Amino acid sequence: MRYIFGPVPSRRLGFSLGIDLVPFKTCTLDCPYCQLGKTTRKTIKRQAYGSLADITFELSDALRQDQKIDYITIGGSGEPTLSTRLGGVISAIKGMTAIPVAVLTNGTLLDRKRVQDELALADVVIPSLDAASEDVFARINRPHPRLSAARMIEGLKRFRKVFPGRLWLEIMLVKGFNDSPAELGRMKNVLASIAFDKVQLNTPVRPSPDGRVIPLTAEELARMKNLLGDRCEVIAGFSGRQYVSEQAMQERVISLIGRHPLTLAQLSDALGVPREQLTTLISLLMDQGTIASREHGDGCYYQLKR
Repeated sequence: MRYIFGPVPSRRLGFSLGIDLVPFKTCTLDCPYCQLGKTTRKTIKRQAYGSLADITFELSDALRQDQKIDYITIGGSGEPTLSTRLGGVISAIKGMTAIPVAVLTNGTLLDRKRVQDELALADVVIPSLDAASEDVFARINRPHPRLSAARMIEGLKRFRKVFPGRLWLEIMLVKGFNDSPAELGRMKNVLASIAFDKVQLNTPVRPSPDGRVIPLTAEELARMKNLLGDRCEVIAGFSGRQYVSEQAMQERVISLIGRHPLTLAQLSDALGVPREQLTTLISLLMDQGTIASREHGDGCYYQLKR
């Protein structure tokens, strides 16, 4: 499928059926920790990417399959608010199923009223905010030149006033980038000014092309949680099982790791098949040059060759 992927096991959303609305690595930011690599098209211009009819056709087909879906999640390999199809897609989902809709966004366009109106149709919106100061924002997010941390924070405040659903903020903490006491103090002040339902602390556990990116330890994340307040939680791993037919397995593996590098254990959880059964398929795809492996931390991650 071109637009639909998964369901994949999500640390926050259970089994998540993904919708990818924009071309690969079309984004407003170029974060060094992104496991998908450098942004190939950095822009703040919204466009009508893709076809609403094609997206809804693929979604209808996915919903007919016998698989567990806890959320339909709009996210994927770029910034979804860059697509002017966003509101239409959410409305279409609401007309097709009662499964709740979540949107993963970097939050950079939330100061725009049209974006606010479209996102307000969702059940859960999960924006990011990695920096409260301009110098840290420039380093950790490498934004489009017309963006600023102040603009992002103001957009979050405006959106909270009009959004009736659940607003979960994600903060990606990277050692040496945004974990200083001064920056965390500024972030704590921002969190106190916006009524987030949750504040989720994350760190880049998947491999990224930038060798400077170092994740925080579990102990460091726990300290950050205590510092930033009661609403904060450290995102834990998710594990689950579901059945996927042998015939669809290769396509599903390629679809999954094309968007997020995954370990053999994570692929096993996502596909609901034993690791031993996946080993032969992984070897075949590597021999064909379709996928590659990369050691990171204490695991071996598989990713699509591009």
